[in-house]
Amino acid sequence: MLKYIEVTAKTEDDAIAKGLAQLGMDRDDVSVEILERGRTGFLGIGSVPAKVKLTYEAPDEQPPVPAPPAVEKKPEPRPEPVQRPAPASRPIQPRPQPRPEPKPAPLPKGEPADDDVAGAIVKFQTGLFEHMGVAATPVVTREGDTYQVVLEGESMGALIGHRGETLDAIQQLTGYAVNRGRSHRVRIHVDAEGYRARREESLNRLARKTAGKVVRYRRNITLEAMNAYERHVIHTALQDYPGVSTFSTGTEPNRRTVVAYDPGKQ
Repeated sequence: MLKYIEVTAKTEDDAIAKGLAQLGMDRDDVSVEILERGRTGFLGIGSVPAKVKLTYEAPDEQPPVPAPPAVEKKPEPRPEPVQRPAPASRPIQPRPQPRPEPKPAPLPKGEPADDDVAGAIVKFQTGLFEHMGVAATPVVTREGDTYQVVLEGESMGALIGHRGETLDAIQQLTGYAVNRGRSHRVRIHVDAEGYRARREESLNRLARKTAGKVVRYRRNITLEAMNAYERHVIHTALQDYPGVSTFSTGTEPNRRTVVAYDPGKQ
């Protein structure tokens, strides 16, 4: 059976995180509906908290089974303990634990790029990272008109950001800087620590799980706001899924994907 809770917090993300913690569930286990968007107001005056509705699937409640009547038992006499000499203890030698092998960093795709575009990418991003105070090295390869950039360094979390927002901003800024003044635009794809592949896998799981709920309950489900790339992953994952179709609604940056029940595709 479906249940839901309504949660308020300063922002939509805070409200979702608060609700997930309250339910003890992961993001893929619930459907999110924004009931009211948070507004900061002017200088803190007139601010409105965000309100979200988290819908989740709960097991059907079963009526309690009455417990059988307790039977009083008479205590049995305990036998006297027999004293036995303790065996000589031997020191236990700990077994050597194998050291986990470090995971190799994902290799960049394509052929190593050493042209003027690659040089412009490295120059721009190196200066950008110096201003950000982050030690990172861009490794550039090329596949046709697309330049793949893998950022290498010790602490890449600061360059990935929440749900890859910082990584997306670096990718957009790099594209603007490199393509400015060029007659032929090139595509630039920026990644770090394999984040894009992990995010795509997570979105595919979310898409299949949501589609299963749509077919089961025969009702549409609207996903949270995503960027164009993430919405494209959802559309692609469900384009051949029986019983559902997808479309986008709203305006950027709050454009959302709707997974709709479509009996004509069954």
